[in-house]
Amino acid sequence: MQDYQQRVIGEHAELNAKLTKLIDFFDTETFALLPVTEKRRLEQQMVAMELYERALSSRILAFREA
Repeated sequence: MQDYQQRVIGEHAELNAKLTKLIDFFDTETFALLPVTEKRRLEQQMVAMELYERALSSRILAFREA
């Protein structure tokens, strides 16, 4: 596997860890106390992170198929 492919795999792992933490944050009292506008921004961030995760997953799958 090439260096850039290893970096993509590492980036994917880091993103998944951050995404998991964000999703877990949604179940906290801190999140519940945030203004609605901030909650919506965090939800938008989650959607963007999920799209990014899918793109990285697709790239990793292509590495393995090559």
